[in-house]
Amino acid sequence: MPKLLNETELSEKLDEFDLWQHIDNCIVKEIVASDFAMAIGIVNSIALIAEKLGHHPDILIYGWNKIRITISTHDKGGLTELDFNLAKNIDNLNF
Repeated sequence: MPKLLNETELSEKLDEFDLWQHIDNCIVKEIVASDFAMAIGIVNSIALIAEKLGHHPDILIYGWNKIRITISTHDKGGLTELDFNLAKNIDNLNF
């Protein structure tokens, strides 16, 4: 398992991920899909990536087209390289 990122490492990583917010030892991204079906498609795409990486985010679907993705390494109690690797893969979906 990777180690927790220190404050300097975390700050450098966060600079690379402008669409993600740092909230309570997690990184969070909000997505607004064009419709409900697209929101479900996005969630399914994220699920496939998460399974492949063996690292799973918390995903909340709310409203009829909004998604909140929350990522952290729960067993480490904060953020590691795994979290930013997953975030990068999610961003690469270009939805």
